[in-house]
Formats: sequence, structure tokens, C-alpha cells
Amino acid sequence: MNRKVILVHGLWYGQLGLTLLRRRLVRAGFDCHGFSYPTMRRPLAANARSLYEFARRFDDGPVDFVGHSLGGLVILRMLDEFGGLPPGRVVLLGSPVRGSAVASEAADLPLVRPLVGRAKTALEYGYRAAPADRETGTVMGTGHVGVGRLFKSLETPSDGVVAVDECRLEGATDELILPVTHTGLVTSRKAARAVVRFLDTGRFGG
Repeated sequence: MNRKVILVHGLWYGQLGLTLLRRRLVRAGFDCHGFSYPTMRRPLAANARSLYEFARRFDDGPVDFVGHSLGGLVILRMLDEFGGLPPGRVVLLGSPVRGSAVASEAADLPLVRPLVGRAKTALEYGYRAAPADRETGTVMGTGHVGVGRLFKSLETPSDGVVAVDECRLEGATDELILPVTHTGLVTSRKAARAVVRFLDTGRFGG
């Protein structure tokens, strides 16, 4: 039986943005399932509960989670609040677990604020602790091309939206830095290979 993976998209992206990553994981032998949620209209806690209800359907073996950006925060919140899920690994791709300075600055601008919506609180404050009972890997980009460069608050190195230091998760099993953009974390072959390695072994190396 193929190992199940639940893919959780980030702000604005939707499952369409995970198409390439999903195809590559399927080719690597994983049974992928996409979780979609309203990134701007509902708070983090509500989306975490919906993810939990979605994940509970899979109880016949390990279930891994892969989250991009805000999606990683939804995963962490779910694992912190709910139990009883099958074991599995977690990969976070460009998730601002220490808060996003760009999101905080953008939310203060009247024209941009509606595009952040109720994700503002989660993106500002992040989520700093890895799940105690799951191997968790973080992937960060240094492509430094993206809308985040329009904001003075974005530190370098970054993926153009989220700074590397904003993605460092206390208690993570392993971390990896790749020369890709925020979008490249879900479209590049290098990132997909890294996800496959971690889901297979619990480490990015080797």
C-alpha cells in the first residue's frame, strides 16, 4: 500500500499551485490527497479543525503532511490541538513559523489588507514548536525574488516572500536551504526530491 500524503496549500495558492509537487510525489510512489481551505475568510483554528476532520478519514496506515507557507502553520496548529491521528512525517515548505514580517507590514496597508484577511494573525505570530511525536523537516528558499521585496521588512536571505530565519522551527528533525523562490518550493524538482527523501527516511540528506 502506498504511503498517504496530505498536501496543504498556502495563502492564495490553492491546490492548483501544488500540481507539480503532487505529480512528482505520485511518481515517487506516494498516495497524495489535497486539502483545500479558505485562506483569507477563516482563522487558523477553524482551518486546523477542518484539516483534522479531513485527515481522520485515513486510518489504515501512516499519514504524512506537506504544507506550503501558511499551509504549514495549519498543519502545526492541527497537530498541537488534536490527537488520534495515524503516525507520519511532516514537511514544511517556506512556512513562516516565527511569523512573517512581510505579512504584518502588508496587513497595515488598506489596499493589501483584504488580500491577507483572517490569515493575518497566523502569519504575524507564526508557530514555533515542532510536534513532539513526529519527524518534521523544514525547507527554506534563498531565491529572493517575489512580492516580498517590495517591503522593507523582508530580511535576507529569503525566498522573496519569507525570510530564512522566519522558517527555522525549534525541535525540527532536519532543515534544508535551497536556492529557490517561495513559489519554487512547490514547483522545483530539487524541492520535490527533498520532500521525497524526507518522507522516505526522516532526513533530507543522502
